[in-house]
Amino acid sequence: MTREERVRTAFYRGGDLTLENPLYVRAVRALIDELLREDTEPADLTVEAMEIGARPCTVEIRAKEAGVVAGVAEAVWIYERSRQRVTPIITDGGDVAAGDVVLRITGDARSLLTLERTVVNLMQRMSGIATATKKLVTTARQASATAHVVGTRKTAWGLLDKRAIHCGAGGTHRLNLGDAILVKTNHLRLASNEVSDATPNRAGATLDAALRRAWERRKSAAFFEVEATSVEEALSMARVLGELHASSEACPCILMLDNFSATDAGRAVQALRDAGLHDAVLVEASGNVSEESVAAYAAAGVDAISIGALTHSARALDLSAKIIPEAR
Repeated sequence: MTREERVRTAFYRGGDLTLENPLYVRAVRALIDELLREDTEPADLTVEAMEIGARPCTVEIRAKEAGVVAGVAEAVWIYERSRQRVTPIITDGGDVAAGDVVLRITGDARSLLTLERTVVNLMQRMSGIATATKKLVTTARQASATAHVVGTRKTAWGLLDKRAIHCGAGGTHRLNLGDAILVKTNHLRLASNEVSDATPNRAGATLDAALRRAWERRKSAAFFEVEATSVEEALSMARVLGELHASSEACPCILMLDNFSATDAGRAVQALRDAGLHDAVLVEASGNVSEESVAAYAAAGVDAISIGALTHSARALDLSAKIIPEAR
């Protein structure tokens, strides 16, 4: 596989997160059912008090600012489950300007009012993540045509957040703990029986053997990744990963540069090239990456830049719902 193909194989599986996928449907159903239960039990008191029944009406969900839309497929699923008629105007991943209609729903007033806030909240969050992702993808690609922006597992809504990143043209990274092998500092400490912060030789014989055992047990892992915290560790880990990659190129091997500055990430990439190790491993920069620094990391030559803030600190895209009663 080419380097680009390895990155795509490892980090881009958002296309699997559709409502035809039983695992994704289960995640959507669990979240939506709980949000609706919290919002409507024991009842929608305002609708009851105002004696609003099943009067036919239309709801338009509009963008109040420019951005990238996500959550449309999930919104359609919610409305159709309640027997409302939905017409998507802009599909997931599409650009919107302020004032654009994203969805038009026709049905009964009582149901539409009850569902309104849950649907808008879901679309606002997912669209906010997609918008932020697209912005950072664009920034990274302007600095390096081969740089990729990917998410992390620092999510509030799990697979829905991952799908939102996909809608913004970013990579999903791991979908869950069973998706890939990612050996981080805590795993390395436990494998070498180190319990203190001092781990001077994490890639020594004991850890070398532990990584090789883990590789043999990788099963259907989408990728095999190891974290490094210094340039020296990066070289040591890359030597092991290079040997593992040579034994089976079908499973991408990735070196994570944890909390490296962009300058140090560039030094690590150059050191890998100088040592003849760069071709065998993909390089991911992770930790404290911001909108202001993403271009510098891309220019440093890493393959992927993982950014937890895409999902743990997402700013919602401002959307609104307007109800239009049918004339009597």
